[in-house]
Amino acid sequence: MKNRATVFVVFFFSLCGAVAYAQAASADATTAWRDGQFHVNVEGVISRSNIVLGRANTQAKEAMPLGNGRLGVAVWSADGMTAQLNRADTLPDRLSPGQITIPGLAALTGARDYSGLLDLYNGEFHEQGGGMTAEAYVEPNTDMLVIGVRGAKPDEMQTAVLKLWPPREPKAAVDGEIGILSEAWVDDQRPESSGRPFGSLSAVTVEGRDVSVKTMDARTIQVSFRPYQDGHFQVLVAAPHYDGSGDVAKMVRLAFVRSKPAVHRIWWNNFWSRASTIKVDSADGAGQYMENLRNIYLFSAAAERGEEYPGSQAGVADMLSSARDMHRWDSSAFWHWNLRMQVAANMGAGLAELNAPYFNLYRENLASIESWTKQHMKGREGACVPETMRFNGRGIEYESSWKPISIGYDCDADFHPYFNARTLSTGAEVSLWIWQHYLMTNDRDFLRANYPVMAASARFLLAYQEAGKDGLLHMGPSNAHETQWDVTDPTTDIASAMALFPVTIEAAKLLQEDAELVGAMQSAVAKIPPLPRTQPTGVKTLLAPEDDARGEDVIAESYLPGAENHNAENIGLEPVWPYDLIGDESPMFALAKRTYEHRLFHSVADWSFDPIQAARLHLGSEVGSTLINITEHSQHTPNGFANWDQGYGEFYVEETGIVADALQEALVQDYDGVIRVAPAIPPGWNFDGSVFVRGKTKVDVQVRDGVVDTVVIEAGSKTTIRVRNPWPGTAVDIFAGASKKKVASDAAGQEIRFQAVAGTNYLLRRQDTPGAEKSFAPVSGVAAHEAKKLGHVQIGLFHDTSDTEK
Repeated sequence: MKNRATVFVVFFFSLCGAVAYAQAASADATTAWRDGQFHVNVEGVISRSNIVLGRANTQAKEAMPLGNGRLGVAVWSADGMTAQLNRADTLPDRLSPGQITIPGLAALTGARDYSGLLDLYNGEFHEQGGGMTAEAYVEPNTDMLVIGVRGAKPDEMQTAVLKLWPPREPKAAVDGEIGILSEAWVDDQRPESSGRPFGSLSAVTVEGRDVSVKTMDARTIQVSFRPYQDGHFQVLVAAPHYDGSGDVAKMVRLAFVRSKPAVHRIWWNNFWSRASTIKVDSADGAGQYMENLRNIYLFSAAAERGEEYPGSQAGVADMLSSARDMHRWDSSAFWHWNLRMQVAANMGAGLAELNAPYFNLYRENLASIESWTKQHMKGREGACVPETMRFNGRGIEYESSWKPISIGYDCDADFHPYFNARTLSTGAEVSLWIWQHYLMTNDRDFLRANYPVMAASARFLLAYQEAGKDGLLHMGPSNAHETQWDVTDPTTDIASAMALFPVTIEAAKLLQEDAELVGAMQSAVAKIPPLPRTQPTGVKTLLAPEDDARGEDVIAESYLPGAENHNAENIGLEPVWPYDLIGDESPMFALAKRTYEHRLFHSVADWSFDPIQAARLHLGSEVGSTLINITEHSQHTPNGFANWDQGYGEFYVEETGIVADALQEALVQDYDGVIRVAPAIPPGWNFDGSVFVRGKTKVDVQVRDGVVDTVVIEAGSKTTIRVRNPWPGTAVDIFAGASKKKVASDAAGQEIRFQAVAGTNYLLRRQDTPGAEKSFAPVSGVAAHEAKKLGHVQIGLFHDTSDTEK
């Protein structure tokens, strides 16, 4: 009788699933699959996320971003048009090369019929009004901002002003029709300085008539000119790399070499063709808003990629700043906590190249990190990677803008208890991203080049572990990141060892390296303490893993669960993401869900990982609600960036990075090599999108009314594909490419496996598909034509100023 009841229940729920699928299919009976391809009109989808301005963005906090990965620009309508130039290599203070203003554009930006648009697909900012138009973009091959204007009065004198501000001390020069500002310095004024030379260089010229250039003062260049007879002119502003050496005039002239017309469009169109697109629709508009933020993130990630080092530090969109030289955080240092969501989002979007500066930061500085570790961690070997690390690999945070000046030391055994003084898990995190990049790309050369970071990080953890009376290897005093200071066995340290040792062992064997280290790690794996448990509320005491059975415990921050909290991080959820230790098949999955339910901090910061961790826990409703809550709490600028610390006027890119990765995790996951389709779709959100997974493979998914509709796997390598059945309890057929050859039939069970060939696309189709074949409709969209609102925040600007975000 029990078996019959079980059969009936399975049949009943399978029937319910089929009915739900039939209802969804009848409501929108289309698919993007045809002729062996998943078809996406990339331009149509991306144009949905254009930022529309119904009035001029006259304030610096309303600036729109542009860039090519080396030169970043913020553009707004003060003084006609103002654009700030930014680079990531003007260290240690990330000083701006300058601002350009074009006062004559006030006739455009002040016109009653003004409208503006940031065109993400083409990498352009457009304005029109009063019979004039302006277009701005950054050349991809040279570090030059181009501002083209049409409709100007041909005989009216115009000016373009290139300027810096006190206390900057540039050299102003004129070379024919070019004005130049250059400044050089050496990084030698602060603790642990690199001694490297740096500088900033900017120049301006105009394509027009009667061009003349003069220095107004030591910080200001003015170009005077008349438009051509047809009313058009172009202002060209260059800001190439400069370290104080070389012929400045020659460097500037090389920077002004023009590319072929529309090269920037080709560059951006190719970028978007490589990126995975995700289209989201919901009745309340929240889905579309999050789609918009994800595309803004990908655009900004490309615009401020950086070269030697990441363009962003401390979660700030440094290369897209409109705040002159103001920085809230030490601009010479990188906070790993605020980089990791960007690394993850780039990987899932198929844009692994955007992470190259991130990996270089740690690989290039490994020798410096190891020497810092030996000097500051009592002679221990290996690499204690500082959580807040200067660009030259030193564990120091120097906050010169604070009153009084603050200096913090990371990975320092003797420094007083502080936010990251003894945060010891960063090296493991960097190493896990190295391994993940290898799994995504199959790039053995990359793994070989970056493996030393993994090995050095593992050596340090082994050196810091101490055997206890219980026979286990303990760590402490150390920080549970920034939240608990100098505690015993922080969850972050335990998770680091649990996650790092196995993958480093695998990498070492793959590369035939470090047999002795492999042996030490193999011995240590069995001696890592279990994750700490505690009560969800009230007085916090240490509980044992056996208490899981009662269903009343949560993962604690450390083995001292009652220790004081100094920051708003949910440390108990770190084993879920980014350490990938607890998945839906883990015996601790219920424990992790309880930890999330009773987490101490609910969406309190723009870097809150709540949506990503909710997605890993299959909590689709929480993915949606936390994304909305974080956005409404943090996003205060019409360009889509967060700006929680508005006194400094900086834009923060970390929140859009959270959105980007959360949407990807909600749609597709493969953290353990098993592809999960639509594990955490927010209720009422329809998805048409793609996510990259291991083995250079892309998964395309369409979801309607909570039901998976289309699944396509674009195999990037010859491998065995493992995928969780998107339709539990239903048999699945798998078809290869346009030939419609069935490579698997009646595939059932929880997990489906099939052999994939690189370059072949596979359609997964449930056998109970009702009715005839669905009609074909590519994933596409209509370009945005007005600003978007979500509660009290918005993307873009509405024409009625009373309706703008306050």
